[in-house]
Amino acid sequence: MFVIVLLSLAIQNSLSSSNEVERGLNWWSGGVLYQIYPRSFKDSNGDGVGDLPGIISKLEHIRDIGADALWLSPIYPSPQEDSGYDISNFTDIDEQYGTLEDFDDLVAKARSLDLKVLLDFVPNHSSYKHPWFQKSINRIKPYDDYYVWKDAKLSPSGERQPPNNWLSRFGSSAWEWNEKRQQYYYHAFAIGQPDFNFRNPRLKQEMDEVLSFWMKRGVDGFRVDAVDWLFEVEDLRDEPLSRNNVPSNQYDFLDHRYTIDLDDNYEVVGSWRKLMDNFVQEYHTNGKPLIIEAHLPTFRKMKYFEVGGIPFNFNFVYSLNRNSTAPEFKQLIDDWLNALPDGEVANTPWVIGNHDYRRVASRYGKDGNRADQIVMLAMILPGIAVVYNGDEIGMVDTPLTYEQTLDPQGCYAGREDYLTESRDPARTPYQWDDTTSAGFSSNSSTWLPVNKNYRILNLASQKQSQRSHYELFKSLSSLKNFPVLQRGSTRVLLASDNVLAVIRQLDGQETVLLMINFSDESVQVDARSLLDIPEALHVYTSSVGSGIEKGLPVNSTKLTIPGAASIVLIQ
Repeated sequence: MFVIVLLSLAIQNSLSSSNEVERGLNWWSGGVLYQIYPRSFKDSNGDGVGDLPGIISKLEHIRDIGADALWLSPIYPSPQEDSGYDISNFTDIDEQYGTLEDFDDLVAKARSLDLKVLLDFVPNHSSYKHPWFQKSINRIKPYDDYYVWKDAKLSPSGERQPPNNWLSRFGSSAWEWNEKRQQYYYHAFAIGQPDFNFRNPRLKQEMDEVLSFWMKRGVDGFRVDAVDWLFEVEDLRDEPLSRNNVPSNQYDFLDHRYTIDLDDNYEVVGSWRKLMDNFVQEYHTNGKPLIIEAHLPTFRKMKYFEVGGIPFNFNFVYSLNRNSTAPEFKQLIDDWLNALPDGEVANTPWVIGNHDYRRVASRYGKDGNRADQIVMLAMILPGIAVVYNGDEIGMVDTPLTYEQTLDPQGCYAGREDYLTESRDPARTPYQWDDTTSAGFSSNSSTWLPVNKNYRILNLASQKQSQRSHYELFKSLSSLKNFPVLQRGSTRVLLASDNVLAVIRQLDGQETVLLMINFSDESVQVDARSLLDIPEALHVYTSSVGSGIEKGLPVNSTKLTIPGAASIVLIQ
């Protein structure tokens, strides 16, 4: 991979002296969003689990790497049967993370560093230990209809069976019998995560009040979890079989047309957008983004823009990999950019990594070069770069045994398949330095084991090196603030079969050019003729494995692009 960013040195010098960067209509447009997995970021009290005081102590790092906002994965009270996504109280903090006062301190500290704070909003389900569910079991009004309940279906012999053939995302039936209520409840995910009934207006109002509660505590926006599953068809009919060759108890055995992506989902998201806009107007606060997790075809995701949501672009995570070609990258980027509604290009969240999938450095190669490619693309393409904690230093997945696995998705898969299903390898503690538990905790025993490579791969060591993923990320986040990347036009071209070019231009500004060599072999191109760029360039920065030094002069008419290398050039 070879990345070239062509930029006028004069513009760089003039902007470096100014703290004011012209953005789009919203503070998040064209910014950098940093996801924190709280259990794994920083442990302040030595119990082996990350917490809010630990996060507070490390907020300077998030500011240092050039992020505009941080997003916290769930910190609410939870039995932790699905890593905090099974919530037993939507308006409090789990005691293992701290208190509401700690959260207030976090928001205040973030404000002092000019950082915004986003929370995970998990509206599809609660924990089975939530008081609402316990009251629903006992048919106490108005909670009796807060969840999706259904009578059993009887077999010809009178045997009790689930109401339909729906399957859980974690495998097996999506229905669980409750002896006390004498009905089944629906759970799209784990058994301990009963689905809400969003057709109940009282339940909908409860979740509106959750959003208002956190906005009043200073939250700047939300990432909405599992929006696809909010509604199910009212008649609860069977889902048709898919054409996937998988066992009948696995989720992909069915075509989920009656439990995913119903039009009602978009209406609810639109109502949340109105709620948040009304709050902004009433309290005179900054605008608040509503970022949507939806695993859908591009044309369906675009509907969320229409109702005021901002759907994640997961193409770099789920659709592409280390074997993907330049044309494949171009196709998916073009498809997304061409589908965007007018005015939304600066709001596209390009996801580098997240807590649900392999780390970018493991997906694209442990040498880090291919991972740098994804970081470069997310930073240079128009929109929001979304980085998962640890990806800015090139952390890789941690090998775990089945006995060490805590993720229910991995546990349910069983001993033979847990390695491909568990999300735990990407959730291990952040590697701050080479001290005990990588500086994450004073305790040598942590909730998930620290990667054994922490003595070599850690933030402290990278800060001491002029050639590191940390240094590269900082350079790119600084570059992302330039007007041409904030407001410039975008062209995505193939310079050759293996070379992808992304060109950003803005009237009155110099051109920014990103070129990527997807071949492992060196490629020579006449970039000046092909892309109409200046001839004399200099190296601004380069990827860890590129072997190219800063300040090196480059002639763009005979540009040799090393295999799997990354470099930034300026005029």
